[in-house]
Amino acid sequence: MKPLKNRPHVLVFDSGLGGLSVVNALIDGMLGVDVFHLADTAFFPYGEKPDDALILRVPAVILAGIEDTSADLVIVACNTASTLALDAVRAQVEIPVVGVVPAIKPAAALTQTGTIGLLATPKTVTRPYTDQLIAAFGAGKTVLRHGAVGLAGAAETKLAGETPDPRIFEAAIQGLFDQKGGEAIDVIVLACTHYPFVQAELEALAPHPVTWVDSGAAIARRTADLLHEQMDQGVTTLRTGLTTGGADKATRRVLKSFGFQTTQALDV
Repeated sequence: MKPLKNRPHVLVFDSGLGGLSVVNALIDGMLGVDVFHLADTAFFPYGEKPDDALILRVPAVILAGIEDTSADLVIVACNTASTLALDAVRAQVEIPVVGVVPAIKPAAALTQTGTIGLLATPKTVTRPYTDQLIAAFGAGKTVLRHGAVGLAGAAETKLAGETPDPRIFEAAIQGLFDQKGGEAIDVIVLACTHYPFVQAELEALAPHPVTWVDSGAAIARRTADLLHEQMDQGVTTLRTGLTTGGADKATRRVLKSFGFQTTQALDV
C-alpha cells in the first residue's frame, strides 16, 4: 500500500547506506518533506560492477522505489550511479532527479595551493563525467585522483557497529598524498556518499590538515529549490528505509538509529 501524503516525498537512492549522509544534510536543511531511503544492497558495491549492468539496473530500482513511495523527487545519492546513469534515469522517470557528483567546483574555490585531492570509487575517478567536471570547474588547478578500493565497504562496516580494516584508510590516504605533487593537497573531495562516515579515520592519517568537501549541503539546497512551493515549514520526517537485498538486522539497526520509522524489502 502506498504511503499517504500531506507533504512532498523525497526518495534518497544509493547502492548501500551511504545515502544516509545526504539524509543528514536534508535534516540539517530543515526541509519540510518526508524522506525515504532506498539501498540497493543486493547489488552493492556499485563501484566494482560493470557499467552496462549498472545502466540497466539503476533506473529499474529507482522506478520501483518511486512506485512504492509515491516520490515527488528522487536523489541519486551515489556518485558512481550519477556519473554513469543519470541521463538514463531522467529519461525514464517523470519526477525531478537530483544527482550527486564530485564537488570539484567548491573545492576549486577553497584551495589555496591550487592542488585538490579527489577520493572516489575506482569507477568514478575514470568517468568522462568526472573529466568534464574537472575541465569545467578545475581549470588552472591540479586535481590528483585516487580510486579507493574497499572504502565504501569500510563505511558500511563502521555503520554496522564493527571495526573496519585500518589498511583500507591507509591505502586511500597514501593513494592521494604519495602521488607526485601530493604534498601540496589542501582540499580533498569525498566523491562518494559513504566517505563522510569515515572522514575521521581518513583525517587522522592525513600528513597535514586539509579541508574536506562533500556534496550533501549542495544537494539539500537543490532539493529545497525544486520543492519550495510544496514544502512545509518544519523538520524533515524520516519514513521508511527500503532495501533490495532483504532487511537484515544490521541494516534495520542502522536505519533505526538514523530515525527511520520502519525498514522493508523492495522487490525489483
